[in-house]
Amino acid sequence: GALPGHCQDLLPSESHVLLLRGTALEAWARGARLCQGPSWQQQLHPGEAARPLPLAPCGYMIPRPPFLCPLPPALRAQKLVLGLEHVVLLGQDGTIYTWGCGRWVHGQLGHGGLEPALEPRLVEALHGVPMGDVAAGGWHSVSVSEGGDLYVWGWNESGQLALPSKALAEKRLLVPEAAELKLVNHEAALGAEAADFISIQAFPALLDLPEGSEVSKVSCGSRHTAAVTRKSRGLGKYGQLGHNDTASSDQPRQVGYFPANGLTVEDVVCGPWNTYVGAVEK
Repeated sequence: GALPGHCQDLLPSESHVLLLRGTALEAWARGARLCQGPSWQQQLHPGEAARPLPLAPCGYMIPRPPFLCPLPPALRAQKLVLGLEHVVLLGQDGTIYTWGCGRWVHGQLGHGGLEPALEPRLVEALHGVPMGDVAAGGWHSVSVSEGGDLYVWGWNESGQLALPSKALAEKRLLVPEAAELKLVNHEAALGAEAADFISIQAFPALLDLPEGSEVSKVSCGSRHTAAVTRKSRGLGKYGQLGHNDTASSDQPRQVGYFPANGLTVEDVVCGPWNTYVGAVEK
């Protein structure tokens, strides 16, 4: 259905849609009718400047009650992104803070452990490296330095960090036999390489991209990552990697459609299981 009038920005989720509408912040429940009104609303104070959601003049919004959360006054954010159970904040000085808790802590905070953080905490491993962009997936996080380097951390179960994934290696060893898929002695086949697999990367890792690619924009889905280097990685069960198949990948692969059709990619936005690309003709 149609969005409420005067909508300036929105942030969708499975349960609610967050809106910046006129001079108000609103949360609309899934399936709500316009005549029913929002589940929650808060007016901006006079003089408060609207910010790109989920940032708000007085904190940040989340797609569940209480909908609006405060930020420490000392944290001056230029961008804030939400994972399923964690938050990543890019400060105006290029530093990164993370926090979050929940049932699944998979290193997505980047502090070297699996403990939750209830308050914003500096990602010390990246301190001193000015960052220009951040993104958060379901349980993984990425950042782009001002020089175009890509850093990744968190859960790598589907190869979303472009680091070696044991789950994907095991799938590659599946061979058809008697109309069934059987695993061919996978432990022996994996051999010593098993020690090199990464399921959780609790510290930020600098990703070595092919051909010295420099990243300008990055976005995360639930279990995949896309960067404006014409490379994408992660879970491809629903074709969200753009490689004309539904195979998952733990290696950066060029999305060949765009150069093949004379298109230059300018922007990318990942949904939970899909990817949107903004491109122009060369």
